[in-house]
Amino acid sequence: MAIITLTTDFGEKDHFVGAVKGAIYSELDDIRIVDISHSVDPFNITEAAYIIQNAFNSFPKGSIHLIGIDSELNPENKHIAVKLDGHFFVCANNGIMSLIASEILPEKIVEINIHDRIETNFPVLDVFVKVACHIARGGTLEVIGKTIQEIKYLTGIKPVINNDESQIIGNVIYIDNYGNVVTNITRKIVKDVGKGRDFEISARTYKFKTIHERYSDAINFTVERHKREEDGKKLALFNSANFLELAIYKSNPHTVGSASSLFGLRFRDTITINFL
Repeated sequence: MAIITLTTDFGEKDHFVGAVKGAIYSELDDIRIVDISHSVDPFNITEAAYIIQNAFNSFPKGSIHLIGIDSELNPENKHIAVKLDGHFFVCANNGIMSLIASEILPEKIVEINIHDRIETNFPVLDVFVKVACHIARGGTLEVIGKTIQEIKYLTGIKPVINNDESQIIGNVIYIDNYGNVVTNITRKIVKDVGKGRDFEISARTYKFKTIHERYSDAINFTVERHKREEDGKKLALFNSANFLELAIYKSNPHTVGSASSLFGLRFRDTITINFL
């Protein structure tokens, strides 16, 4: 039984997610639908790409990932279906697949061309659902589109490394539910550029000289619990997706605050690593 995942910026208040699921079930009543997220910031394809990139490989090969972010059809925003690492993606050709496929080449890309048969101003419901269900039935991509060689690429979202490799300038690409700040600086980049040198991470007025592996690594468990300053402990770590993250130990954006609020960091803000 095929799996269709949904990632959108529709939120939970409106009817959009329910309508999309209903349309899928109307076509395939034995399909399995999994929500990855519907809380992506509106039109934020970088945030959506981070979420999908770190979720899709947990699903079995052959899964179909429907992405409803910035999906309105226009001359600069065509629709595509992509086969990547044994998975299928249905989305707009707005650059999101260049982020998801940053380290893996797509096996096949088609530009969807069934729009002349469907009248719509809600393409996720009327077009993407048709395509996803066609794939779920075992249909080929060539039936719903023409093969193209390249996807649209986003520029300016990778870390910048200066000429003498003494500095990496990255950006905030995601803020999670705990208010932790995820950057586009990966473990591999730090290792390749740093070559074991000491470093200092700068985020506004805050400095970090250690990168931890786990949130609790910042806590000294040899000290008696009542003497520790656990909650609110500031730290940098490589998260489970191997991106550099700035965090507050046991943070809560609604009570004690979070890295985003306490550091004053938002999407696309700059994070710098200087090697000493």
